[in-house]
Amino acid sequence: MGQRWERLTFLHWSFDPALVQRLLPEGLQVDTFGGAAWVGLVPFFMHVATASGSQVPWVSRFCETNVRTYVRDAHGRTGIWFFSLDAARLGAVAVARAAYHLPYYWSSMRLAEDGEQIAYTCRRRLPGPRAVTSRVQVSVGDRLSTGKLDERDHFLTARWILFSVSGQRYRLARACHQPWPLHRAHAEIVDDHLIAAAGLPQPKGEPLVHYSPGVDVRIGRPEKAERRSPA
Repeated sequence: MGQRWERLTFLHWSFDPALVQRLLPEGLQVDTFGGAAWVGLVPFFMHVATASGSQVPWVSRFCETNVRTYVRDAHGRTGIWFFSLDAARLGAVAVARAAYHLPYYWSSMRLAEDGEQIAYTCRRRLPGPRAVTSRVQVSVGDRLSTGKLDERDHFLTARWILFSVSGQRYRLARACHQPWPLHRAHAEIVDDHLIAAAGLPQPKGEPLVHYSPGVDVRIGRPEKAERRSPA
C-alpha cells in the first residue's frame, strides 16, 4: 500500500539493552548503538492509500504515534520492532492488526501547529486499559544537511523493515522511501505514558529529537520467516 508519513517527530532515549531484550520475541535481538538500546516515541500524521492509489479522506488520514526499538533477526536483517502503535481511526487499527499482526490501539489523537511549534496528544481507547496518554510539544529548527547527519542519526531513522509475530513465526514487511529530510528539533514538553505502558521503565533525561516534514512510503506485503534465535 501507499502511505505518506508527515509532520513526524522522532524522540529517542537510550536504554540498557537487557531491559529491552526481555520484551522481544524469540528470534529477534536488540540492535544497539554505542552499547545502548534505543527506544523511540514517534508521533506523526498518516495518509493511507490502496495499491491503486484510492483514498477516503475521513478514513485514510489520521494521527498516529508509535513506540519502537531496533532489532536484527537470525539472518542479520535489521529493522523496527513496535511495542505499540496508536492510531485515531478504528478501521485502520483493525486492518493493521489483522493483516500485519502489529499491536495497534485505537486512540483519541490530535496534532496542532503554531509557527515552528508542533504539539501531539494521544489518549488510548481500545483495547486494554484506557487513559494511557501522551503529550508532546516540540520546536522545529533548521534542516540538517546530509553532511551534518552522523552515524547515530542514520541508525535511528534509516530503517526499511518492520517485524511482527504471528503464532510460531515472525513476519516482516518492507518499507521503501527516500531518505528522511531531517530538521533539528527540541522537546518543549514530554508527558508520555505510552513507553511505560509497553513494559519499559519511564525514560530518563532529555530525548534526542529529530523532526521531518515527511516522506512518501510504499509498504510491501507481510513475508513469513521462521522464528529462531540469532546465531
